[in-house]
Amino acid sequence: MAGPDLIYKVADRTLVESAQASGIFRGAPIDLADGFIHFSTAAQLRDTLRLHFAGQGDLMLLAIRVSALDDLRWEPSRGGQLFPHLYGPLPMSAVVHQAPIAVAADGAVTLPDWVK
Repeated sequence: MAGPDLIYKVADRTLVESAQASGIFRGAPIDLADGFIHFSTAAQLRDTLRLHFAGQGDLMLLAIRVSALDDLRWEPSRGGQLFPHLYGPLPMSAVVHQAPIAVAADGAVTLPDWVK
């Protein structure tokens, strides 16, 4: 079974802007602490937003082309689901879509139509 073409990263807008300037995203604080960059599939994204970003605004959602990544591993995490983890920096050239998002306190969020 083939994996998805796109995976998704949520990060503070300031981190994304810095990454755009340098061409490389090295990770959010949790990524740096864990030693890899956390991503979600489209099916996992709403739970990730609800569990880890509820009540936060000034976020950016990035869609990343899987085929552009080296060192991507699919590893068990929440509930035994396989999540994409990148063991290395994210080249911003792999980002194919981005949009600002805000997550309500209850975890509700409106996602762009390109999240599939």
